[in-house]
Amino acid sequence: MLLVATHSQAARQSLRNVCSTHEGCVVRRFGRAALLAETELAAFHALRLREKHGGDVQVERTAPLNEFSEVPAGVREAAAAYEDRDAASTPYAKFAAGTDHPDPDAMAGEEL
Repeated sequence: MLLVATHSQAARQSLRNVCSTHEGCVVRRFGRAALLAETELAAFHALRLREKHGGDVQVERTAPLNEFSEVPAGVREAAAAYEDRDAASTPYAKFAAGTDHPDPDAMAGEEL
């Protein structure tokens, strides 16, 4: 997919126009950004926006995250356990302390 992020009011308006006019290219809209299908037409519109607005439009190619092959099992298990915690107000660092769950500082330093 292509992620198109806008950084000015004029660029946002142009992105809204593209999304409204070419709905078949749009996977999802986020206000200041949109995910476009990975097609030549979507790339054309993304590049056209960047030509028109310069640095106010950022275009990135994205790939879906396969959590089972790209995220360690301990991280997946910690996320599930944390969301199943007793008190919703407990921060993760406190929740993980004294357990086998990964430390948040250690996770921050590890790339996927």
